[in-house]
Amino acid sequence: MTEHATDPDTKEEEDVPTDHLDDLDDGCGCAEVWEHTSERREAADD
Repeated sequence: MTEHATDPDTKEEEDVPTDHLDDLDDGCGCAEVWEHTSERREAADD
């Protein structure tokens, strides 16, 4: 299992930070997420 995986038998939800995705439109696909995160990394390198 990964660090943020949830156990389907538990009702508890883990608080995972998602503020880095706030600029994305609801319903965007994986390509848009990849592009967004790549642009943020590039800007951080500057």
